[in-house]
Amino acid sequence: MSESGFSGLITPEALAARLGDPKLVVIDIRTAADGGRAAFEAGHVPGSVHSDYAADGWRAKIGNAPGMLPPLDHLAALAGRFGIRPESDVVIVPAGSAATDFAAAARVYWTLKFIGHGQQAVLDGGFKAWTADPSRAVEKGASQPRSTTPYPVVAKQHLRSVADATLVALRSKQASLVDARGASYFDGREKAAEATRAGHIPGAIHRDYAEAFEPGSGKLKSPAELEKLYAAVPNGPVVSYCNTGHSAAANWFVLSEVLGRDEIALYDGSMTDWTQDPERPVVTGPT
Repeated sequence: MSESGFSGLITPEALAARLGDPKLVVIDIRTAADGGRAAFEAGHVPGSVHSDYAADGWRAKIGNAPGMLPPLDHLAALAGRFGIRPESDVVIVPAGSAATDFAAAARVYWTLKFIGHGQQAVLDGGFKAWTADPSRAVEKGASQPRSTTPYPVVAKQHLRSVADATLVALRSKQASLVDARGASYFDGREKAAEATRAGHIPGAIHRDYAEAFEPGSGKLKSPAELEKLYAAVPNGPVVSYCNTGHSAAANWFVLSEVLGRDEIALYDGSMTDWTQDPERPVVTGPT
């Protein structure tokens, strides 16, 4: 939890009670797949601003890996463009329609935490949950961010694992590796286009992130259900990975921000980065 206690998930009811607070910054991250800017302009949480998760560069292609952490000066400017200051309470609003758009919100959340911001939350159930109650206000029109100066970044390096650190974790067995992908990717029957080899990092625990959500929605299951789902992941340091650091952000969020585990890191490069070096081991087949 952050020092302010403002972290993890926020309910639509709690967000509604905060609307109009000058400390509040609400960022709607709907991408083109969920209607993007047009969907935002047709209806959004009052006072929120729109940031396209893909187009605004919350992730960067570095080498042949498309999901890397962008340069810190880019992230500082991006946070500033949306009016995020160190004292801001930030709420990230996904569409709420599927696990993958929650993962985008979790990746934005992780990125803000990485640059040193202390107070952010994801709207539980996303915009879909917001509109489930017709009494909650919906605003229309263009995004009007109150831009500010670039964010004063203080990078929290412990939240991130890079390829070398992941290799050390693998060899030393001092951290559990958790693979967030579907079984076809984990087993090696399918691979991301940018990955040079199919399969998974040896010894990884398979924990398909999609299983953490209520069926057909972008809403996480209850903490009690999540505890059972992630019981196979030992306590202690964890490196969460997938293909591009997208779905792994959801597993990172569940373990770190919902279940309150310590020493959970996200490998943003994941398999598309890992497989660029033929010396890094990859295995196929089920767990």
